[in-house]
Amino acid sequence: MDVRKLQKIVVSALEDIKAHDITVINTTKLTALFDRVIIASADSARQTKALARNVQDKVSEAGGDVVGIEGEDGGDWILVDLGAVVVHIMQPAVRSYYNLEELWQAKPARRAAPPAAGAAR
Repeated sequence: MDVRKLQKIVVSALEDIKAHDITVINTTKLTALFDRVIIASADSARQTKALARNVQDKVSEAGGDVVGIEGEDGGDWILVDLGAVVVHIMQPAVRSYYNLEELWQAKPARRAAPPAAGAAR
């Protein structure tokens, strides 16, 4: 399945169950493992589970493959692996703590050039 089509299906499935702060990150230049990371917030463990289930159902209905799901027991953070797309459904405190957006969008920090030898300090 085309990654853009898969992305649309996932975002639609998340919106159906009222996920908020949905973020899509293109990771094609960062890793060869997957093409997109989609992060969404839910207000409760019950909602994270419902969102993960809806993503799984909608992708399966469209003929896509669900590689795996992790974190359903706790419900604070559920990862849905769709191969080319990895979906993170998190409660706000967990999302804030791990800050995946910064991790996947961060550019390498630039270091200041060391002072030239013999330069006054």
